[in-house]
Amino acid sequence: MIKNVALAEHHIALGAKMVPFAGFNMPVQYSGINDEHETVRTAVGVFDVSHMGEFILKGENAIDLIQKISSNDVSKLYDGKIQYAYIPNETGGIVDDFLTYRIDEHTYLLVVNASNIEKDWNWISKYNTYGVEMKDISDKTSLFAVQGPKATEALQSLTDIELAEMAYYTFKKGTFAGVANVLVSATGYTGAGGFEIYVANEDAKKVWDAIFEAGAAYGIKPIGLGARDTLRLEMGFCLYGNDIDESTSPLAAGLGWVTKFTSDFVNSANLKAEKENGVAQKLVGFEMLERGIPRHDYEIVDADGNKIGRVTSGTQSPTLKKSIGLGYVDKAFAKEGTDIHISIRNQAVKARVRKPPFVK
Repeated sequence: MIKNVALAEHHIALGAKMVPFAGFNMPVQYSGINDEHETVRTAVGVFDVSHMGEFILKGENAIDLIQKISSNDVSKLYDGKIQYAYIPNETGGIVDDFLTYRIDEHTYLLVVNASNIEKDWNWISKYNTYGVEMKDISDKTSLFAVQGPKATEALQSLTDIELAEMAYYTFKKGTFAGVANVLVSATGYTGAGGFEIYVANEDAKKVWDAIFEAGAAYGIKPIGLGARDTLRLEMGFCLYGNDIDESTSPLAAGLGWVTKFTSDFVNSANLKAEKENGVAQKLVGFEMLERGIPRHDYEIVDADGNKIGRVTSGTQSPTLKKSIGLGYVDKAFAKEGTDIHISIRNQAVKARVRKPPFVK
């Protein structure tokens, strides 16, 4: 059964091409991926990402539960601060990657990927031996990501929150578009800067319309998931289900920076041993030196045609006008500047390892 976000009918009326994504009927594009991509890089665009999951964890021991299921050190958070992490499974892979928002000492908001809402909920519940009150507010919550260099100017007239003063990975609650108690955060998945607006479904249309009215002078446009993918790839950001999953090592995926062994978490002992022994493969960025678009699961080969890895994400970069991708390769080929080949329709097409972000 495909679910609809609160504004699905509105997106259809705007001419969006809708596709099933992560169990939801979602807008993949409106005016076209390249145009939408350019809008976010140069002006301001709005993504409806209400398919994402939101859990509230509350209670004296909420921090202990999150510390148990999270790879990162939640004790470093303060009120209004956000942290990126992943949920390790028991076999060396990743249940999901997610964000933790510290609302207060005993209240946290966890934001998870749409395709993993039920799986994550069950996983966290399994470890909840701490008496933490858990609430899944995913179906009641709409989420708009307003991204681009003009996002601050476009939104400031709608809120008393000083948007320009908000640091990366922080959030504030305030009145937004006349709606009280709206959560505004500064995380972003495009590299273009901007804000995420969390509102109750019943206020979604009012807030969406207000954003477009306020942003009209700045060339604001609705943006689909197609451009979200090209934008995040230009930054080298991982997408769950493509670049990381239940079978990928978080250390091979370059997530060592959010793996903190300051306290015990699920599978931490094994991950620590893996870190000490080193990984066999690494997730790298690459750009194509010859024509061809790398796609998910294409083989990566060496000059002699031996398989050395596989592509996890690939696209034609609208900004660079060339193809880029992410993929796992044997460690010997992971160094920046190393030439590799992508097997495209049985042709070995030349590429070069390049450290993301591809677009500065």
